[in-house]
Amino acid sequence: MPLNLKRFAKDDSGAVTVDWVVLSAAVIGLGMVVLVPIAYSSGSSAQGISDYISGLTVGYDNQ
Repeated sequence: MPLNLKRFAKDDSGAVTVDWVVLSAAVIGLGMVVLVPIAYSSGSSAQGISDYISGLTVGYDNQ
């Protein structure tokens, strides 16, 4: 192998960058996996709260 090719094969200075990219992608992916079910279930919770508040009477009740 030529000298430049040997030096290129031994050089691992970019390996840390690749590790950080993979780690960041894993964290973002796990965050999405966790947050998607929460986002879809919060819609039904918000609708339930809205229905409850719409049924309340506001003001004084004259007897």
